[in-house]
Amino acid sequence: MAKAYTPTLSELQAFVACARMLSTTDAAKALGLTQSAVSRAVISLENRMGVALFHRKRQRLALSDTGQVFLDDAAAILDHLDRSVLRAMAFGSNHVIRLACLPTLAERWLVPVLAGFDRIAPQIGFDISSRLDMPDLHRSGVDMVIHHLDQAPAGAEATHLMDEFLVVVARPDLAQQVRAQAGDADAALAGYPLLQQETRPHLWLDWFGVSGIDPVTITRGARFAHFGMVTNAARAGMGIGLVPEILVREEIRQGSLALASDRRMQGSTYALIRQPRLARHEGEEMLRDWLVAQGANAVH
Repeated sequence: MAKAYTPTLSELQAFVACARMLSTTDAAKALGLTQSAVSRAVISLENRMGVALFHRKRQRLALSDTGQVFLDDAAAILDHLDRSVLRAMAFGSNHVIRLACLPTLAERWLVPVLAGFDRIAPQIGFDISSRLDMPDLHRSGVDMVIHHLDQAPAGAEATHLMDEFLVVVARPDLAQQVRAQAGDADAALAGYPLLQQETRPHLWLDWFGVSGIDPVTITRGARFAHFGMVTNAARAGMGIGLVPEILVREEIRQGSLALASDRRMQGSTYALIRQPRLARHEGEEMLRDWLVAQGANAVH
């Protein structure tokens, strides 16, 4: 049951239109309503909230300070409702699986493998989001999360998908320069800008281990939010990237990136993480089995 102070949809629409056009006449035309209907809706909203949202000067409107603050939230509510309706319309009667995944892994691995699943289970719809953080399984509304196994919350159901192996990549000419240097390979790498991944700042430290190289040198380099940005920076020649191999296989195959070292370093483990449930839609179980099979194939 709506609370007395909760606006109606028509009140929000009238307020946002008036706030943007500063004219009840223009707002009425945009909404396909009469001017009196728009005026009544705005006055009803002000009475409901107990605040003045506009200053009225003859035939023109000016937002009050309160109205200015409320406008962003009201517009966001209407926009969110519009997107939610369009999303529901797009899925129709399909069962929809809401899946969150690490950004670059979603782009480089998940979306391509989902295309194969879609061919065998077209009745299943997807709502895919990218998340660097581990979403709250109880509050986020997602059904499944593909994330690092060690980030799985206590009590969650976690299914192993694949192990992560990291490789050192650079633009081909830069990779060739690194490989051409004689002596200690790690020392050669440390002489170049090392691209950093913001949420996993320890990776280069792990790579160099107990090499004795100054950690300040190792951690000094341009910092990026996710591996997709690190990959693009390496491809542009900004420095050397340390990235999961599965994310750069296509660039290496096409020749836009090259390995600057033959060494591989085992990193994290990717898992399919879900909230425990007594019963699940068969589509979720089909997808889990498909992703497990695709993960097994990805490491070969």
